Amino acid sequence: MPKLIRITTVPLSLKLLLKDQMKFMSKAGFEVIMVSADGKEWRDVLKNEDCRHEIIPFTRKITPLKDLYCIWLLVQLFKKEKPDVVHTHTPKAGLLGMIAARLARVPVRIHTVAGLPHTLSSDSKRRLLIRTEKLTYQFATEIWPNAQSLRDLILSEGLAEPEKVKVIGEGSSNGVDLEVFDRANLQENHLVAATMRVSPGENEFVMLAAGRLVKDKGIEDLVEAYLASKIVNRSKLVLLGDFEQELDPLERKTINKINDHPRIVHVPWTDHVPYYLAISDVFIHASYREGFPNVMLEAGAMCCPVICSDIPGNTELAKPMKTALVYPVGQVDALKEAMEFGFVKREVMQGFAENLYQLVRSKYDRKLVHQEILNQYYRLLDNGK
Repeated sequence: MPKLIRITTVPLSLKLLLKDQMKFMSKAGFEVIMVSADGKEWRDVLKNEDCRHEIIPFTRKITPLKDLYCIWLLVQLFKKEKPDVVHTHTPKAGLLGMIAARLARVPVRIHTVAGLPHTLSSDSKRRLLIRTEKLTYQFATEIWPNAQSLRDLILSEGLAEPEKVKVIGEGSSNGVDLEVFDRANLQENHLVAATMRVSPGENEFVMLAAGRLVKDKGIEDLVEAYLASKIVNRSKLVLLGDFEQELDPLERKTINKINDHPRIVHVPWTDHVPYYLAISDVFIHASYREGFPNVMLEAGAMCCPVICSDIPGNTELAKPMKTALVYPVGQVDALKEAMEFGFVKREVMQGFAENLYQLVRSKYDRKLVHQEILNQYYRLLDNGK
């Protein structure tokens, strides 16, 4: 039985970004070990995936001494477990996991890339992040960007040798669960609860954003555009997610507007995303940096119209005026106009949503994505014989 170790920096990534994947690999015949830092999400991860786990005290910041200690712990773990494959996700887990796997002579070392943090960093930090990214790729057997546009960016910046960089299937790290994100399968009590939480008025236009409430996700642009729009008194903006002020903080004035404005509804993160999509008239993804956006897959599966920025990753799914309404990233006026267009042209937006729905169902079913990843594991293991 081949042994697979999957590593993320925090357990939240195992819970949300890779849900069901470790369970799938276990049923396919792998012995699977999950690794991340400690966190409240571990209980849910263990219950859902039913695989072994190990805790390594990763941090999400630059902490050289702690990082060296984590590399040492990982090397000891790999020497003890002797995995056939180590597969990492997220920047810190990728860097430390790939270095340790190489030191421990693990034969297959894979790192999935879901975004490049240096693209939005200042010059000094940018240089450091580029160096660490290159180091991660150097120690990996293969690099799997989860979008074709991300692969193109990696190669254009000379971060890795082309033969190492491979997009799996049509992209995406995990696809979308078409049974969970299906209007026909929603439970009435949860739908009622979501509706009561938002409390939309009669004919009120509901706009939803879901994910971390941080600058990188365009939340400041979104709030500013909404409050300046002509539809602010005929709509509600729902922000589903948690603040991360220690890593990518929003300005205090933005947080105050979110907390105080009567037409902005902040809902702390919940697993009931499909229910909020079901009661929304449009989904907005204003992100500045993205790999392959899971939330847009989920909106597509729910046939919810999408407004999004024109960044690489988003444009894998969002074809302008075909599957989504796309605006230039960072342009608040353009985002405001897109909101107003969505309000007025609801039939047009629904047509985009139906096109996206067909695309998502045909290419991004989670079962298909899991099978393709499994096929790639087999390919790499066979090549190593």
